[in-house]
Amino acid sequence: MSNPMVNIVMPVKDSLQTAEQAIRAIVASGYTLTVYDDNSTAESAARLDAMSAETGIRVVHIREHIDHPSPNYRWVLIHAQRECIESGQHLVIVESDVIVRPATISTLVQSLQPKVGLIAAVTHNDNGEVNFPYEYARRIKQDGSCKKRFSFCCTLLTNEFLRAFDFEQLDPTKNWYDVTISHMSIKLGFENILQVSNPVLHKPHSSRPWKQLKYTNPLLYYWRKLTQRKDKI
Repeated sequence: MSNPMVNIVMPVKDSLQTAEQAIRAIVASGYTLTVYDDNSTAESAARLDAMSAETGIRVVHIREHIDHPSPNYRWVLIHAQRECIESGQHLVIVESDVIVRPATISTLVQSLQPKVGLIAAVTHNDNGEVNFPYEYARRIKQDGSCKKRFSFCCTLLTNEFLRAFDFEQLDPTKNWYDVTISHMSIKLGFENILQVSNPVLHKPHSSRPWKQLKYTNPLLYYWRKLTQRKDKI
């Protein structure tokens, strides 16, 4: 079905074993989805097109619009923001390493109220424990306002906030913008809500395996980040 209140998007860069689970979970929950193919391999792009024919998801191949190496998160955000402002919808970002539950999206929507900027579902691992990037939420007992950094793992950005902050202002030299945008929401007087009672399964960095070095070999991770100018937040 199509929910007129929300526009759900998912950037995808290969790693289709996990991404396909993430996509099918959203489809199974009854929502339409736009997948942004961020310069995946030809094989992965073809598989996304096949899933589009099978499930009805919309696939936007970024390489057909711009000639820029992955990651292209800024372009995705700008494109999705424009569509949401035109349609009057809220934007829901679900990343390709996150598996939602049947009621995940509707539970995000239930927290909508004036002057709320972001509403995020907390992330869990396979054992049901809070994991990256919300480790701090292990100490939070109930849903509510949170001024700490938010991630886009599974997050609703309200239409009110989308109209207040133009994503064209995002620094094009960076790769990721969840910290910037969640802080900007607070700066502009919005409230960010973390739903600790609305968990999603997070398989961190499935689409960019080199980032697993952050946990297995942090020295090598930060060396690559510095010398190869990767993972700029």
